[in-house]
Amino acid sequence: MFKHNTLRYAVLVLLAAGALFQALTAEYFGLEILTEILILAMLVLALDIVAGFGGMVSLCHGALMGVGAYAFALLAGQAGIAPVLAMAGAVAFSGGIAWVIGAICARSHGIYFIMATLAFGQMAYSFVFESPVLGGDDGISGIARLDLTQIGVDLNDSRSFALFCLALLAVVYGASVLILRSGLGRSLSGVMHNEQRMRALGLTVWRVKADVFGLSGMIAGLAGALAAQHSMFISPGLLSWTVSGEALVVVILGGLGTLVGPLVGAVAFVVLKHELSAITTYWHLIVGVILIAVVMSRANGIFGWIEARWGARIERRVADATRKQQPDGVASDA
Repeated sequence: MFKHNTLRYAVLVLLAAGALFQALTAEYFGLEILTEILILAMLVLALDIVAGFGGMVSLCHGALMGVGAYAFALLAGQAGIAPVLAMAGAVAFSGGIAWVIGAICARSHGIYFIMATLAFGQMAYSFVFESPVLGGDDGISGIARLDLTQIGVDLNDSRSFALFCLALLAVVYGASVLILRSGLGRSLSGVMHNEQRMRALGLTVWRVKADVFGLSGMIAGLAGALAAQHSMFISPGLLSWTVSGEALVVVILGGLGTLVGPLVGAVAFVVLKHELSAITTYWHLIVGVILIAVVMSRANGIFGWIEARWGARIERRVADATRKQQPDGVASDA
């Protein structure tokens, strides 16, 4: 079962404080970077739930994010539905699509699961790219943001929108923790560690995978709806497999199966991207070298490395305290 420790709580507090400080003090460009980080953080949280805690490495989460973005744009724009309802509909639709994908791919494992999800993502990309109703390769522009003026919030203001995304990310993180601590989350953990045993115990394995994949898809759909409102424009590139690959890189860079790690990875990736791209056009190469170094170090990402060092330090302190408490005779005999 997923648990927080002192280090995870401390990192969460630092990340939240840093994001809040940035949202309240940054200028336009800083707010845009912060919003990009927050939306990416939602996507990688969704991916970490299925990949880090269920062993289902997905290359279609970028497409699910795109489905949420397009669903919101169509419902709020062409259908004329209120943006709040359109956002809820986009999240539900993305979750439904994800549930179907999870149910179909549930019996595959490893590279076969990866390739199956990649195929679904590419199918979605090709459909949107060739669909005149969805704007084809021209995309859809003029997407409106939620209207919260009735409660005194103008989301057309970059600072208000960044704070709104931060609040939703906090809700998504809390929901992710509840999912992993629920019976469904414990079943998912059991399936990842020993699927045959869980099946022998009478668990409907494919249903567990599909349900978790559906919930993860809802989070990805929410990220897509926010991405559409952030840029007020969407294109088929949002559904490309490279978006899913980038999300997977962020999860690995931060720390797979930690929830906190992907948040750290999102911050590190976006900051590196903007800082390095100002220096060289080959910033992908530098990020790739960093990722290789992280993988070759056998650490579970940046946060995993920190957590391992933290754990080793605590163990040394406990061992030192134990030795000090032992009588001199016992210590000498040892």
